[in-house]
Amino acid sequence: MVLTPIFCVWILAWLSAHAWRWQELALPAAAFSAMAAKDPAVLVLRARFIWKRPHPDAAAATRWFAGWLVLFLVCTAAVLSVWPLRAVVAMSLALSAYAALAIAVNVKNLQRSTLFQLASGAALTSSALATGLTATGSIAPWCWAFWALSMLQAFAGILVVHARLDARLALRGTAPPDNKFRRAAIWTVAVLVGLALAAAYLKHIWIAAALAAAVVGYAYDLRAQKSKESLQTPLKTVGLRSLALSIVFSLLLILGLM
Repeated sequence: MVLTPIFCVWILAWLSAHAWRWQELALPAAAFSAMAAKDPAVLVLRARFIWKRPHPDAAAATRWFAGWLVLFLVCTAAVLSVWPLRAVVAMSLALSAYAALAIAVNVKNLQRSTLFQLASGAALTSSALATGLTATGSIAPWCWAFWALSMLQAFAGILVVHARLDARLALRGTAPPDNKFRRAAIWTVAVLVGLALAAAYLKHIWIAAALAAAVVGYAYDLRAQKSKESLQTPLKTVGLRSLALSIVFSLLLILGLM
């Protein structure tokens, strides 16, 4: 959700405006270091506030967190140096709020919360906006469109996976059947269908194709969830399928927005 939008907007920015700055290379490094810093930060905070006792890995975790934090700050400073002041303030506030939320949720071991995962889908795919700002100094309309469509595709993927998890639990008999995520996923796929039809009507064929690919992929998964054999598919395999679908979706979006 973070890196795919970055690479796609790199391509779109070059094709649309022949814009490129070396600071764009710092953006994926900043994103990676921020994600890498999360685990040691969570361990240290859990030891301090949840377990309230020393942890044998706390010292090493503190060093790793400090190292990743330094890399993040250096890379972020390079990125922000080419942003307008208003964008710096807005994105800094948004990033700080999400980072605080993510750490709090992980410290309390609530990272499987659907609402948090949907918020993460919106926040992580916004790397498209950050890349657009870094490349051109502003956020072009096509960049907003890429983010919005990528975010919606991420929402659909998250809800489809939750529907699969509920179906697996029901199959094992460890929980009563609960179709709330399935219903939410179906509604999200229906929105994708509507957007695909609208894009086709407006003759944005490649965008329509991207949305259609997402619809077919997620509709197939939802249908397969009615099969006991399909529900036995390892989640790693399901994740790789979702990644492949996301890449295809993004590549088709590039063709539609270039």
